[in-house]
Amino acid sequence: MPGLLTPPPAESIRAQCAQALAEDLGPHSRDPSAALIPKNTILQAEVICREEAVICGRPWFDEVMHQLDKDIDIDWQINEGQHVEADTLLCCLHGSARHLLSGERTALNFLQTLSATATQTQHYVQAITGSGAQLLDTRKTLPGLRLAQKYAVRCGGGKNHRIGLFDMIMLKENHILASGSITQAVARAKEQSPGLAIEVEVETLTELEQALDADINRILLDNMDLESLRKAVKLTAGRTPLEASGGVELETIREIALTGVDYISTGAISKHIKAVDLSMRLYQP
Repeated sequence: MPGLLTPPPAESIRAQCAQALAEDLGPHSRDPSAALIPKNTILQAEVICREEAVICGRPWFDEVMHQLDKDIDIDWQINEGQHVEADTLLCCLHGSARHLLSGERTALNFLQTLSATATQTQHYVQAITGSGAQLLDTRKTLPGLRLAQKYAVRCGGGKNHRIGLFDMIMLKENHILASGSITQAVARAKEQSPGLAIEVEVETLTELEQALDADINRILLDNMDLESLRKAVKLTAGRTPLEASGGVELETIREIALTGVDYISTGAISKHIKAVDLSMRLYQP
């Protein structure tokens, strides 16, 4: 997986920002409101975080502003992935008033959304500190923001599960049903995609035994209660890494971690999020 604070490829960020700007500026790239400001007006701006958060999304914020005007100067006061308190100054900007106004909402949208993912992730990571379990994300991301949100998870201290359908085989209930059995599904996976890691989802201890016999890379324990998780850990005895998933919330994750599983995955860190409260204010230099 990419390094902790390694953002997605630059071309991906450029494309996302261009598409987001097009939503605001329309087919003719116009902002009639900003056009009311005299063309040569230069202003400064400050971005303030109004609540405690983990800040993530600087590359997108910068790209939005610089697609509008490469001469806008952005002076960040905090690091990417940094935890900040309420009312923290995040960055100062200096440049064309028209372009600052046109880019404000698009730039903040990226920053507030990715910071929300990073912040939520940190809360979950803190809840399982010392347990030995690692927090994983899922594919339950906002459309078009898969790599961005998985990057935000890393900024918050979590780990990435597979990026998409292409980089790991994950055999769930429906795959197994359609294939006939866990054994048959795994055999076909190994034959058709040699070299790809394989994870199998199980719902019972009987299915767990079948998955253990199949010699795979990881087993997902789906929606098991705490007692079943503890039995699964004992039965597995370290032979295959175990991942718990399903019904994972901030209030329950520590109990799950203490059963002895190796990983816990949850979509909550990427879909149950509330945008971080940010504000941008312009003023005369």
